[in-house]
Amino acid sequence: MKTNFSLLFYLKKQKNYESGNVPVYMRITVNGKRSETSTGRECDPGQWNPYAGRLKGTKEETKKFNAFLDDLQSKVYESHRLLTADKENITAETIRMRLNGKVETERLLTEIFQAHNDKIKALIGTEFTRGTWVKYNTTLNHLKGFLNSKLNLTEIEVTKVDGAFISEFEFYIRSNGKCANNATVKHLKNLGKVMRLCLANRWITYDPFFNRKNRIDKVDRVYLTMEELQVMIDRDFSVDRLRQVRDIFVFCCFTGLSFIDVEKLRSRDLVVGIDGGNWIYIKRQKTDIPSRIPLLPAANTIVQQYRENPQCLNKGTLLPVSSNQKMNAYLKEVADLCGITKHLTFHIARHTFATTVTLNNGIPIESVSKMLGHTSIKTTQIYAKVLDIKVSNDMALLKEKFA
Repeated sequence: MKTNFSLLFYLKKQKNYESGNVPVYMRITVNGKRSETSTGRECDPGQWNPYAGRLKGTKEETKKFNAFLDDLQSKVYESHRLLTADKENITAETIRMRLNGKVETERLLTEIFQAHNDKIKALIGTEFTRGTWVKYNTTLNHLKGFLNSKLNLTEIEVTKVDGAFISEFEFYIRSNGKCANNATVKHLKNLGKVMRLCLANRWITYDPFFNRKNRIDKVDRVYLTMEELQVMIDRDFSVDRLRQVRDIFVFCCFTGLSFIDVEKLRSRDLVVGIDGGNWIYIKRQKTDIPSRIPLLPAANTIVQQYRENPQCLNKGTLLPVSSNQKMNAYLKEVADLCGITKHLTFHIARHTFATTVTLNNGIPIESVSKMLGHTSIKTTQIYAKVLDIKVSNDMALLKEKFA
């Protein structure tokens, strides 16, 4: 990166200066930012040439004085040359430190990334979820793999991370990491956050992600139709674990709650709403946005069904929820027994609520957005775009008017 570098010797008078010698200072300027230090020499202001930055005259003592400044100037330029050759971060301060025989503390990328992740881990449950910590750790593991296999390094200074480094890392994630486009973009976004942290701390002088645009591919939202949902509701399961998983999944389909939110549901979250019926009052774990959801009959029946469940009574939860991994594994069994070929996860229940249960039944998108706890209605509009059947029903009314 090209730098604007200059050097100036000047006299630094005290505020109460009246007469006598004045210390000579040196000012190093790089890209408009200065670093000043004393040369250790003093002189009579009357003998100083401010334009040349040297003493006036031809006396031997004057020549020695100017020779000292010439030598100091040469050392400054040599420090600048060495920093450039080593591809180090060139600032007024790093030049001054190199001149004084000091080396700036190295800022290493994976160390900074690890420290960032450790802070997230310490705030799990208050400001972050465990899922967020896992995602950043996955990015860090990809980064370590890239440094080791592609660059034969275990570490790299943050000042050496540039656009070429990011492009190579992106290719590594796509090829070796076997990540699809959207997952790749998320890993780059995670790295970008760490680099902006370095920029804020002035460990780097520019953001290597500046002007870089990553494209997110549109993904079709999978959801259950009302027919598929009804088949699941009507199915009788002889195994308790499958019946419980089915019930909790159906509850999510009629409330729009994510897995983490339904897992954290407590009896105190079930309140009597403005209409006199049961409502769920929570703050979404992901966004910390309040969500107010009136319970539809199917969801209310499930809640009542598990009021005396031993697991719920023991843990103080509203429903007997197991780990996400187990619940999704059992959900696949439920789908197979119901003849549903779609790849089901608990997040599909949230999609089903947004589409089949609400928007498809004429619930205004503003109300759906509020119940889902979205921070922006644009997020809710993604669901509305996939509802061809809603478009068909709306246009049918228009056809009747024109008929």
